[in-house]
Amino acid sequence: MRSLRWAVRRYPLVVATLIVAVVAGILSVTPWHPAAPWILGAFALGIAARSAWSMIAALRAGTFGVDVLAVTAIAAAVAVGEYWASLVIVLMLTGGEALEDYAANRAKRDLSALLSLAPQVGHRLGVDGVAEDVPIADIVPGDVVVVRAGEVVPVDGTLESDEGEFDESSLTGESLPVERVRGDEVLSGGVNGAGAVTLRVTRAARDSQYQQIVSLVEAATSSKAPMVRLADRIALPFTAVAFAIAGAAWALSGEAVRFAEVLVVATPCPLIIAAPVAFMAGMSRSAREGAIIKSSATLELFHRARSFAFDKTGTLTRGTPSLVETRTTGTVDADELLRLAASAEQYSAHVLAAAVLDAAADRGLLLSASEDAQESTANGVTATVGTRVVAVGKRTFIGEAVGEDVPRTGLDSGEMAVYVAVDGVYAGALLFRDEARENARATVEALRAQGIERIVMLTGDDEPTARHVAAEVGITDVRANCLPADKVAAVGSISERPVVMVGDGVNDAPVLAAAEIGIAMGARGSTAASESADVVILRDDVSRVARALAVGRETIDVALQSMWVGIGLSILLMVIAAFGLLPALAGAWMQEGVDVVSILWALRATRGRGPVPAAGARAYADALHRDARAQPERA
Repeated sequence: MRSLRWAVRRYPLVVATLIVAVVAGILSVTPWHPAAPWILGAFALGIAARSAWSMIAALRAGTFGVDVLAVTAIAAAVAVGEYWASLVIVLMLTGGEALEDYAANRAKRDLSALLSLAPQVGHRLGVDGVAEDVPIADIVPGDVVVVRAGEVVPVDGTLESDEGEFDESSLTGESLPVERVRGDEVLSGGVNGAGAVTLRVTRAARDSQYQQIVSLVEAATSSKAPMVRLADRIALPFTAVAFAIAGAAWALSGEAVRFAEVLVVATPCPLIIAAPVAFMAGMSRSAREGAIIKSSATLELFHRARSFAFDKTGTLTRGTPSLVETRTTGTVDADELLRLAASAEQYSAHVLAAAVLDAAADRGLLLSASEDAQESTANGVTATVGTRVVAVGKRTFIGEAVGEDVPRTGLDSGEMAVYVAVDGVYAGALLFRDEARENARATVEALRAQGIERIVMLTGDDEPTARHVAAEVGITDVRANCLPADKVAAVGSISERPVVMVGDGVNDAPVLAAAEIGIAMGARGSTAASESADVVILRDDVSRVARALAVGRETIDVALQSMWVGIGLSILLMVIAAFGLLPALAGAWMQEGVDVVSILWALRATRGRGPVPAAGARAYADALHRDARAQPERA
């Protein structure tokens, strides 16, 4: 009974159409059967008039829709006495919204799953150690929260318990539970395992990973793609063709019923519903595979993409450089050089700054605070640490700080250097190594296998380091020593467009915005809501970039196929009806069948065609398999 009341409130015209059908059917077998055609005709014309009024309003607003076909078909069917056929067309019109809702819900079920998990309440520990249920908006960094068994982690935090196990499949697509130990970062949105754990909150709810993903999903579900506008443009010639076939059938046969029989199979559903459903299905599939696409327009750009540009550190490499050597000029010892550098770098968000801090922590060095730290983006940091003025960064940056050229320290292949000056004197260098990701080469090969014509690597690192990593991953076009403005200029100079830029989202916001498509590697929790990126990779896995491209291309293919399959079937049925071989009632039901075929075809975008084809397929699949087993889970 409750579901019936819901149906009446949600789809009143569908319910009314079914009631009219039942009443007319009962009257048809009673002495009052002459009333049945009048009821059917009056109801059908009433619905047609309602749709015509909406259609006129749309025309005044400059939008041409295909409802004119349905309205004309209803009127023609009633005029030639095909009352039941007119009611079937009415069912198509009134049931279109219900059909679209069903298809859209099927298409976006993975996106909906992300939204449905969004936590609203957290269990915050008070000073007395008792957990209190509070809205997650009231939880602030520094609070300690309890996450009970089977609950969704409400906010980002570090694990206070000795260990915990979390299902992060809704965030990353990784099906296996992830184990964490005390001190590890735990991102919101994962589901806690069998035992309760405590977390110390590191980000407020609005800044936490899962809430940012929810914002992305909400934006994605409301976007409209160019392909949908293409369907609007196809509507006018399709309508003209339908009227031409119907008019010719009437004129050549001399039978007005042929006009109605043709129009009842001129289904507009492939144009109205199929393309949007395909786009939503593709975006949902992409979310399931670990990439949130903010706008359906991005899918269309993916379909036409010709070039890719990659940031190096944190994108093609793991972004976790390790210290291999400390070289000092003798003005300070090695540990003091590292301590001073880390004390300055703690105010920077750069990947290498995190590496310096990790190295200092590994050696148990105590850092000092600074009140005047200043960062020069992509160059370095200056800060007063205690009584000493420290500069940390690129060789040219340190040269400017000391007022003379700083000698380039010797590097082995794959190494990079962070130079340090203390009190205006060059004091030494810290040498790091950042390995290329295992699947970076396979990803580059997969992109080429999909027809990408040009792949470029952009980095702020020196030429030798950049060339070494580029050779490992199979990229020959390298731009080294790039500042953010240089990266923007490099992307702007690429002639093969559209260009897709992939970066870690920390220092790459300008170049992500400059490209037609910006992809941010957002697994570390700091970039998921970046307004500069069009796509956010939820897992620290560069192979998802190639998968996102494949999803975009396959989605557009499916959208076009669903439109043309529906249109082709409609035209075939119109031709058959024009020769008098398809009665109006049978044609009306077959038109409903065409609608279903178009929508089911569009829903194929939720599955896709599988791995990337051609040369890179085997390497790509092998890399994915290796990564699923070996991918480190450092946040």
